[in-house]
Amino acid sequence: MLWLKIALTIAAAYVIVVALMAALQGRLIFPTYIANAQAPLLPPDARRLALTPAGGERLAGTHLPPLAGAKPEAGRGDGGTLILGFGGNATDAGVVALMLRDLYPASHVVAFHYRGYGESAGRPSARALLSDSLAVHDAAVAAIRPKRVIAIGFSVGAGVAAYLARHRALAGLVLVTPFDSIEAVARSHYPWAPVGLLLRHRMPTVRYLEGRPTPTALIAAGRDRIVPANHTAALRPAIGNLVLDRTVPGVGHNGIYGHPAFTAAMTEALAGFPPAP
Repeated sequence: MLWLKIALTIAAAYVIVVALMAALQGRLIFPTYIANAQAPLLPPDARRLALTPAGGERLAGTHLPPLAGAKPEAGRGDGGTLILGFGGNATDAGVVALMLRDLYPASHVVAFHYRGYGESAGRPSARALLSDSLAVHDAAVAAIRPKRVIAIGFSVGAGVAAYLARHRALAGLVLVTPFDSIEAVARSHYPWAPVGLLLRHRMPTVRYLEGRPTPTALIAAGRDRIVPANHTAALRPAIGNLVLDRTVPGVGHNGIYGHPAFTAAMTEALAGFPPAP
């Protein structure tokens, strides 16, 4: 009887933990409270953007035009280039825009808050992030009319950017600390949980990349604990036009951005894409 009680207690605890994870997975995958605590101060030339995708929620974003006085340089962008930034799951869109402005000061930079982030309405989900990326692209292109568009995605944003490249013609795609799928990463972190049965948010990045000719740069962190190396390695065979494959050594998933090798890789990535016609 004692062993039976112990077994039943363990089973009950397992069911409770799994049920909580299933109920809270949206908050675990999309921690809006972390991103919304950032809210950086934007420069005076920042332009507030807003759009409402068909059947969707109102989205808010930022457009940073080419920095006054910035000269076009190899790998540093030009006035005919539009950089679309898609941040990680805990990153404010303004932070993304400012980082991309620092990297590519002579280019247009646009970044939108995901649903439920910043001033965007609604609740985030993988499906919403993916579908909204198309509306963001189309609205930005219609407003700016660039000569070329390059999408840059960070972490979960890499999946969003890859989805966009699947459905729109892009001059280049940059994937920073990307993963093969949310499900695969979740299975690695929670091998004891029935992830396949419970997961509501699907983002199979590897499938979006298969068979696409988009010039693609892949930048990984050498000591990534959030996206283990095998989940990034799974993308390489699927990328049909890999123009840059760089791993920044000795840094983690979130520590990559302050490393000089990251800046060098981002500059080299843009230089490797076809120039604006």
